[in-house]
Amino acid sequence: MNIEQWWAQLKPSTKAWLIDNNGDAVPAEIVTEITNAGGSVEADAWWVGDSGPSGFYFSDEAIDWIEAVGNGETPEPR
Repeated sequence: MNIEQWWAQLKPSTKAWLIDNNGDAVPAEIVTEITNAGGSVEADAWWVGDSGPSGFYFSDEAIDWIEAVGNGETPEPR
């Protein structure tokens, strides 16, 4: 599932955290919310970045996408 699809399913507080902490490791509870909304962080999706002991990270492209949303822009669909 693409970021545009699961993003719409997230709680406003989760979206705000992701925008405010864009580029940081994503906490486990937010990864769970993303997964429950249909986003698989283990998939080979363009928005999936590194994942390891320090946590889950979005790809550089996804960080740009989240930044655009945070700036009130409508990013191009992927």
